[in-house]
Amino acid sequence: MLITGGGSGIGRAAAQQFAAEGAEVLIVGRTGERLAQTAGEHPRIRTFVADVAEPHAPAEIVAAAVEAFGRIDVLVNNAAITRPAPLGAIERKVAEEQLATNLLAPVFLTQHALPHLGAGGTIVNITSNPPHYGWPDNSIYGSTKVALDFLTHTWAVELAQRGIRVLSVAPGITATPVLSRAGFSDEQIAAAGKELRARIPLGRIAQPEEIAWWIVNVTRPGAGYLTGTIIRVDGGLSAAG
Repeated sequence: MLITGGGSGIGRAAAQQFAAEGAEVLIVGRTGERLAQTAGEHPRIRTFVADVAEPHAPAEIVAAAVEAFGRIDVLVNNAAITRPAPLGAIERKVAEEQLATNLLAPVFLTQHALPHLGAGGTIVNITSNPPHYGWPDNSIYGSTKVALDFLTHTWAVELAQRGIRVLSVAPGITATPVLSRAGFSDEQIAAAGKELRARIPLGRIAQPEEIAWWIVNVTRPGAGYLTGTIIRVDGGLSAAG
């Protein structure tokens, strides 16, 4: 099993839940220290330091997983970055970094992994917002996540006859370090959280473990008739509009 963005947040929670259930997991991230914190005392979690956005990374990541396990049963495309900016202030280099990490990396990592995914294999894309409403200051990030959902639909059709399932798990607002790594202060994050909680019907922000539960469960054999689906775990946010 291979999980990108395994150093924190949803990727960390998913890796730990998979390992607790007996799965052998390779987690990928840019910071060895964070990966080591995820692995902790879990002997079933291995680490591999790489930036998924680098052109050579997909081949190296897949090679490490195949060397460790001999095959790949589950691929979780979780790594992503966000750099909010309104139209008029979007910098090309920053936009290209988001596209490379959030969209191109899953495409080429999945493509490299495909020869090692057999019948019963599952690809899980971690996405986000639906395409039906705007998200100010998030033109690039939001577009990459909508595009990833389109890839879920397309790959599910392409790979069905091979017995490979493809799904999106689309979290709502979740307590992860993504905003702090985008340069937001603690005060800005707290203010944004207060405003967002007011819009979420369930009235709270999700914990990474709650999202990870869905990632783990869609890969189970009992979910074997589920493919091409976007599972929105957002506390009712998308229903509220």
